[in-house]
Amino acid sequence: MRLRGRGPRAFPACSSGAGGTRRLAPPGRNPFVHELRLGALQKLQVAFMTLTLFPIRLLLAAFMMLLAWPLALVASLGPAEKEPEQPPALWRRLVDILLKAIMRAMWFAGGFHHVAVKGRQALPSEAAILTLAPHSSYFDAIPVTMTMSSIVMKAESRDIPIWGTLIRYIRPVFVSRSDQDSRRRTVEEIKRRAQSGGKWPQIMIFPEGTCTNRTCLITFKPGAFIPGVPVQPVVLRYPNRLDTITWTWQGPGALEILWLTLCQLHNRVEIEFLPVYRPSAEERRDPALFAANVRRVMAEALGVSVTDYTFEDCQLALAGGQLRLPPDSCLLEFARLVRGLGLRPEKLEKDLDKYSERATGKRGEKVGLAEFSAYLQVPHSDVLEDMFALFDEGGCGEVDLREYVVALSVVCRPSQTLDTIQLAFKMYGAPGDGSIQEDHLARILRAALGVAELSVTDLFRAIDQEEKGRISFADFQRFTELYPDFAEEYLYPEQRPFHGCAQTPPTLTPNGFCTDFSPESSDLDKPPCKKLD
Repeated sequence: MRLRGRGPRAFPACSSGAGGTRRLAPPGRNPFVHELRLGALQKLQVAFMTLTLFPIRLLLAAFMMLLAWPLALVASLGPAEKEPEQPPALWRRLVDILLKAIMRAMWFAGGFHHVAVKGRQALPSEAAILTLAPHSSYFDAIPVTMTMSSIVMKAESRDIPIWGTLIRYIRPVFVSRSDQDSRRRTVEEIKRRAQSGGKWPQIMIFPEGTCTNRTCLITFKPGAFIPGVPVQPVVLRYPNRLDTITWTWQGPGALEILWLTLCQLHNRVEIEFLPVYRPSAEERRDPALFAANVRRVMAEALGVSVTDYTFEDCQLALAGGQLRLPPDSCLLEFARLVRGLGLRPEKLEKDLDKYSERATGKRGEKVGLAEFSAYLQVPHSDVLEDMFALFDEGGCGEVDLREYVVALSVVCRPSQTLDTIQLAFKMYGAPGDGSIQEDHLARILRAALGVAELSVTDLFRAIDQEEKGRISFADFQRFTELYPDFAEEYLYPEQRPFHGCAQTPPTLTPNGFCTDFSPESSDLDKPPCKKLD
């Protein structure tokens, strides 16, 4: 299973070499994974800074927050729903200046000595909403504290000691997960503020709805664009040699990121305010189109690509099974194409056995594009050709349906590794005992991990203790019970990041600063693995 670049749509013969093989534009690195590796000198620097500068910076940052707390407490007294007085009273303007200065001192103490700002921030009357991307860390709070703009946050945040008081000062829009009608009221509140003629503070929204590694811009949630008002795109950059900033779903945890960042002598950040984007009549009617066009403008300013990956794809990147997806996995692209065909993985899961039986009936015989289309029961389309190309490794215009079923099983149930492997043994196994050879195990695991090349020789020999040249699912299951971390040791031991691990905290929120409030988004009611807020 591999990604292949785009080109002519015709499938050439395997031996002819005539014509270009059709190419599928690779999406680049997995946007939900961040691998941080430190060299020997960098480790020595971190060790030295941990004993010297780190505790000083941590204490200074904590002191600054405590210093800001009483000011924010006094200024946030009164009903939060009341429209701010215009112009603000002198004492409120003074408190605003003091809080900005204190917050800037806090970031300075943390090593952000210079924050480069490009462009001009629009007035609230020009753009009531600021859309920020890419969202990659809790350090993205820097532009929030510099502008004291409102944000969209979950209602539970207001009860956090000290932090909750600071949050209430910027008059955020709270959205409650326990209230099913909260998202609709959130959009209505944003509309009300946006149409107030600049009387309310601007609202900063991270439309990606989750953290990525900044290699691309994933699909923007439509919530920020439903009001249909002008928005100002704001792009963030962290041009540091060592990326200790990025906090994704798989990689260093929140405390580790804080520790490593405070152990750097200097941390750079750039904030660029792009021109205000005024939606057309069509974009006001179609928030998804509005969001896609704003994303394109921001991607061009950043010099990165856009991808149709979504917040829901984090479930694959953060799968809790025994097969951790490598950074170059094609399965995120495969999941995107499944959705592009109008297929929903949660509905396909109950049909996996049916797909498996039909694939087994082919007995390893490969099929062409027309038969593949009939197998999926979807019409011919460019999206179907893109999916076909993922499994057509040799460019021969033929694919093995069993590989598709294995990949689909991972997408439908990413945390149930053994169920996927058991299904694969049924399809590849020999009649009678259901055992497989080494090359079959390689095909199964390549499809399950979404990679083109994978050596399974050491793993197969470790399972095949009796040297029969074949293994059964019972053999595989016994081995995984004895060695639950077998994949780390046998399949990709060289890819272990420095102190990195998949984060599986219990808090159910897609975003540290801007919880999703799109009314049509119902996926947040499901319990996938989420990250700590």
